[in-house]
Amino acid sequence: MIRSVPPIIDLEASGFGRGSYPIEIGYALEDRVVHSCLVKPVPEWQHWSEEAEQIHGISRDLLQREGSSPREVALRLNDALRGKTLYSDAWSFDTSWLGRLFNEAELIQRFRLETINRLLTQEQMEAWHDTKKSLWSEMGIDRHRAANDVRVLQETYLRVTGKG
Repeated sequence: MIRSVPPIIDLEASGFGRGSYPIEIGYALEDRVVHSCLVKPVPEWQHWSEEAEQIHGISRDLLQREGSSPREVALRLNDALRGKTLYSDAWSFDTSWLGRLFNEAELIQRFRLETINRLLTQEQMEAWHDTKKSLWSEMGIDRHRAANDVRVLQETYLRVTGKG
């Protein structure tokens, strides 16, 4: 039996606020297959929060070694996600960081982002946080890595909507 699950996207960033930029992007489509990639910062992207690094565990050195250029990442995302709508539980942050990525890549984003709240009732939204928190414990995976986050977000959706 295939469970109906929305496509989810999640981004990790160099920090919060002005000057921050995307460093990791993860997404899972309706088939629940997870994809993620690291973004190698361009020289102009200088903002770095040690506090954020402590949370996501991604170092600038790792990004330099294993990351792809913003243009390569943007092309890959457009190729995989063209015409789709993906959902985020941190829509304002993720939209801003994707905007920064596509601006740097000098490309038009060919997919849309929406808040996950658009798919939920008021009761489901109220259950979201506690359900997600319990899933982190239950699944025993590291938080604040984009691939893990999209797995948990899709499972949270299934649980709060009663489809799981």
